[in-house]
Amino acid sequence: MTYPISVELTTNPKEKPSHHKQAFGTVFTDHMFMLDYDAGQGWHDPRIVPYQPIELDPAAKVFHYGQTVFEGLKAYLTEDQRILMFRPNKNIQRLNLSNQRLSIPTLDEELVMEALKQLVLVDREWIPSEPGTSLYIRPFVIATEPVLGVAPSLQYKFMIILSVVGSYYAEGINPVSIYVEPKYVRAVAGGVGNAKTAGNYAAGLKAQDEATLKGYSQVLWLDGVHRKYIEEVGSMNVFFKLGDKVVTPALNGSILDGVTRNSVIQLLQHWNIPVEERALSIDEIVEAHRSGLLTEAFGTGTAAVISPIGSLEWQDEQLVIGEGTTGELSKRVYDAITGIQLGTVEDPFGWAVELPLS
Repeated sequence: MTYPISVELTTNPKEKPSHHKQAFGTVFTDHMFMLDYDAGQGWHDPRIVPYQPIELDPAAKVFHYGQTVFEGLKAYLTEDQRILMFRPNKNIQRLNLSNQRLSIPTLDEELVMEALKQLVLVDREWIPSEPGTSLYIRPFVIATEPVLGVAPSLQYKFMIILSVVGSYYAEGINPVSIYVEPKYVRAVAGGVGNAKTAGNYAAGLKAQDEATLKGYSQVLWLDGVHRKYIEEVGSMNVFFKLGDKVVTPALNGSILDGVTRNSVIQLLQHWNIPVEERALSIDEIVEAHRSGLLTEAFGTGTAAVISPIGSLEWQDEQLVIGEGTTGELSKRVYDAITGIQLGTVEDPFGWAVELPLS
C-alpha cells in the first residue's frame, strides 16, 4: 500500500560535509517528515518538508510532563550503490510499544515504514559511503497540547529527522572503559525503563557526567531494587562471555529490548554458541573475572553497533577484561552485523531492507 505523503522539496539545500568525522548527531539533512495528531481526527497530514525549526506553545505538555518517545535506526549505502535499512520493522514495532506505555496514540506501522523509505530516498545523496559511516534515522513523538493539567495530551507531532554519522564512540571498535554505578538508579520494573522515552536518558545524565570526569566512556546500571543485578550500559544492552557461553541480562521490565541485542542473540544461536538470558549479578561478574571465566564483554546498540568493554570499575577495583583488547567473539559479531548492514555478507535472517531507487 502506498500512502499519500506530500513532498515539499527545499529551495535552499545545505552544503554537505566533506568528511564525516563530526560528533554524533550534529549534521542534519535537507528534509524531515511530519505527521499531526488531534483527538477525534487521529493521525493526519503526512508530509515531507524542508528541515526547519518547529513552533510550540510554552504550555505544550512535552515540556512539562515528558510525554515523548523516540527511536533510532540507520540507512547504509552499499558498494554497489544500494540503500539498505537494518530491521526497521523492529524499531517501528518498539516505537508503538513505547507509545502505549506513555499513553500516546499508536501509529500506523505501514505509514511509518513508507515515511522512512520516502524520506531516506528524498535525502539519499546525504548517505555517506566512508567506512564506519551511515545515515542515522531519528523518529520521535512529542505531546503538543498547550494545557498544564496532568493528563495525556490530546495533540501530538510525529517527526523523522536524518543525521550523517560516523562512529558513536571515539574509540570505534576498540574497547571502552565502563563505570559500574553504585549510587544512582535509572529505572525499575513497572516504570518506563523498557520504553524508549526521553526521561530514561535524562535520569542517566548525572551518573554519566560523574563517570566521564573519572575517565570512563559509559555507566553500567544495576537494578533499582537489590542494587546488584546488571541491567544495561547507558545507551547499550550488555553481554558477557563466561567460559563457552554468553550471558545477557533478561528483559525484566526495566531493560530496553534492543534491536541489536535481539540480533546478537539470534546470531549466537545461529552459530550454535550457548546464550543465556537471565539475572546476572555484579558479584558473579567479579568472581568470573577473578577465576578467569570472564573472557569478553561488549555492549550492543544501534548507534554503536558493538562496543567491546575493556575494563569495568566496581568498588574501586579495576576489572580488565581480555587484557583490554577486542575479543574474538566481539569482532566476529561486529563483522557479521555490519556486513549484513552493508550488504557485504550473507543475510540468512532477512534483516536488511532494500529501498527501491526507481
